[in-house]
Amino acid sequence: MGRIILPAAYLPSISWFCALLQGECVVDLGEHFIKRSERNRARIMTSDGVMELTAQVVKANRPRQPMHTMCLDYSKRWQKQHWGALVTAYKASPFFDYYAPRLEPFYTQEYSSLAAFNLALIGELCALLGMAPPATEERYIVAEEEDLDLRPKEKGPAFRTEPYIQVFSDRQPFVGNLSIVDLLFNEGPAALGVLKRCQSAL
Repeated sequence: MGRIILPAAYLPSISWFCALLQGECVVDLGEHFIKRSERNRARIMTSDGVMELTAQVVKANRPRQPMHTMCLDYSKRWQKQHWGALVTAYKASPFFDYYAPRLEPFYTQEYSSLAAFNLALIGELCALLGMAPPATEERYIVAEEEDLDLRPKEKGPAFRTEPYIQVFSDRQPFVGNLSIVDLLFNEGPAALGVLKRCQSAL
C-alpha cells in the first residue's frame, strides 16, 4: 500500500486515528473544504445520544476553497459552546480530569485558520495517545492507485469500532467511531490498544 491520505479533521474520529497506525500518512491541506464533513464537524456522546459539534467557518458556502485558506468565525461563540458540551458529556468519565487541562486551552484562544486549529488539536491528541503526528501537504495531493484515499465524504462500509464502556452506557446503546475524545475520556491509556485492535476494520 502507498500513502494514506487524510483530511484535516476537527476532533477526528476513531477510524481517522486508526489510519495513522496503518503506515505512511499525510494530511491534505490543499483539498477543497467540504461542508457538513469531518473537516469542521465532530460527533460526541451525550446523555441524549450523539451530538454533532460544528466549528464555525467564514464563507462556508463559497465553492472550491482550499482547506488551508478557511478562516474560523469567532463572531459566534462556538468555542465556548463546544467546551461546555464536552464538559457536560464527559465530566463523569474516568479520565476527563486527566485530559481536560490539555484540551481546554484550544477553546480559549483563536487560530489563524481552521486547518491550523485542527492540526494543533491533532498534534495534542497524538501526544496524549503516544502516536507520531502525520505529515502535511499544502498542495492538493493527487492520489495514486496504491494510495488509500480517506478524503471522500462517503467512504463505503461503516467502520466498526471495538466496543468499550461509554459514559452513558446505562441508558444509551454503544455508538462506534465517535470523536477520538470519546475513547480517550473513557479508556485513557488503554485507548491506543483499542485503536490497534480496530486497525483491521479499515
